[in-house]
Amino acid sequence: MMRRTAILAARHGPRCRNAFTHTPTTTPALYHAATATPFVPRRPAGLANARRTLSSKSEDTAPPEGAADAPKAEDGPAAAADADAAADDGAPPAAEPTEADKISELEEELRRMKDQYVRSLAEQENTRRIAKRDVESARQYAVSSFAKSLLTTSDNLERAMTAVPEELRDKSSGDNPVLASLYEGIQLTEEGLTKAFKKNGLVKFGEVGDVFDPNSHEAMYEYPDPEKEAGSVGQVMSKGFLLHGRVIRPAEVGVVKKT
Repeated sequence: MMRRTAILAARHGPRCRNAFTHTPTTTPALYHAATATPFVPRRPAGLANARRTLSSKSEDTAPPEGAADAPKAEDGPAAAADADAAADDGAPPAAEPTEADKISELEEELRRMKDQYVRSLAEQENTRRIAKRDVESARQYAVSSFAKSLLTTSDNLERAMTAVPEELRDKSSGDNPVLASLYEGIQLTEEGLTKAFKKNGLVKFGEVGDVFDPNSHEAMYEYPDPEKEAGSVGQVMSKGFLLHGRVIRPAEVGVVKKT
């Protein structure tokens, strides 16, 4: 190689010698062309390092796939609602209800409303009946206390009539016309009080021979009596009273027992 270079330099002079020799005046392109080596330009080290740094930062800060479609936190609930609406737009539409479904739904609603209506009417009727019964009961038994206070008066009048002997009760006998007149007055008073009791629903009960009823009679004693039926009322000490069918005072009686 050195020999060839010397021959070329001798033929072409010093300019060719500089082009084919390794001298400071030769350029890299001429040198590589002379040596048949391809020329590869070199980049500055600082520029390459800067490009690699920027590339790595852009890869680290790049959002993940699909993150661009998601609403950001700072966008607020409006962005989330828009995203949900967009997702719903992509869903298949709901099937339209058929005519039979609509008729069935209306029939079910009609049946439910009819049931509620019937129940409401029944409740109103029960309330009306209870109120009517309470009002009637209050009206009928409002005089209970007053009637009970007059029962003793009725008993006293009956005892006064019983105390007069039967032979002296008639004025025609003439033995004691004053006593007969007194008896007649007491009898008229007792009959008037009894009529007033009946007019207000107060009825007297308790007679000899009635069947003993523990709900309306109060047995004071039992005694044998072969002439009367066992279990019947043999004697009456005081009459009982009913106010509109309710016992306000039982009759005090003596009951016949089996011999």
